[in-house]
Amino acid sequence: MVLEVFPYPLTITLVQLAVGTLLVIFMWIFNLYKRPKLSSRQLATILPLAVMHTLGHLFTNMSLGKVSVSFTHTIKATEPFFSVVLSAMFIGEFPTIWVVSSLLPIVGGVVLASMTEASFNWAGFWSAMASNLTNQSRNVLSKKFMANKEDSLDNITLFSLITIMSFILLAPAAIFIEGVKFTPSFLQSTGLNVREIYIRSLIAALCFHAYQQIAYMILQRVSPVTHSVGNCVKRVVVIVSSVLFFRTPVSLINTLGTGIALAGVFLYSRAKRIKLKPKTA
Repeated sequence: MVLEVFPYPLTITLVQLAVGTLLVIFMWIFNLYKRPKLSSRQLATILPLAVMHTLGHLFTNMSLGKVSVSFTHTIKATEPFFSVVLSAMFIGEFPTIWVVSSLLPIVGGVVLASMTEASFNWAGFWSAMASNLTNQSRNVLSKKFMANKEDSLDNITLFSLITIMSFILLAPAAIFIEGVKFTPSFLQSTGLNVREIYIRSLIAALCFHAYQQIAYMILQRVSPVTHSVGNCVKRVVVIVSSVLFFRTPVSLINTLGTGIALAGVFLYSRAKRIKLKPKTA
């Protein structure tokens, strides 16, 4: 809702990371969670995760500013494709034929939905695809980091550090590219309701930080298969609720394509379970 009237995705992303950073600092100052003692090696290892997190969040906001929420999340349903490729590249985990087969309806469904999407434009499409690549790179690298017992941190501390580092990384770029656009005087000069923009931005920032933190907590507590199923359900809820809230026009073919893509995500999670069975035997 903010991006529809305030088309500055770098600034919005920076505000969201700033709110998250303040929450982390508040948590450490009042001993709600223990502040970590870090080595330079740990910081160097976390830096690539922060870079990927920054880009992933920024590309998502760029896509949301260009196309409908439902279409952005339809494209983001292709995350398993990137997960499979990156897992093979970084941690040597190669997919089974069942996993590869499950990717076909995901890609096909997204192509079908894209053909009839009313808000389609290439900037929004490629931004969402770039967010898939960067977010999945972050996830794979995070799993690799968590597996290293020598350097590993708990999920809350890891995400807290990623948030702070992401804010530091993005701040210079956002100010240089978009300038200082979030001041009351600038918003008033464009005819926007300052209080409304601030409240909506704050709520969005709090929800974003909570969502990402909970996702890290869940990832450490359940199997990747369970996490994938939950992610598929989340995608359905986001798409349906956004269509109803924004009254997004959707055609029958668009709905069919979205449904096929989401069904493919569910099949992907089942295919991953087939792969995991020999390990639990």
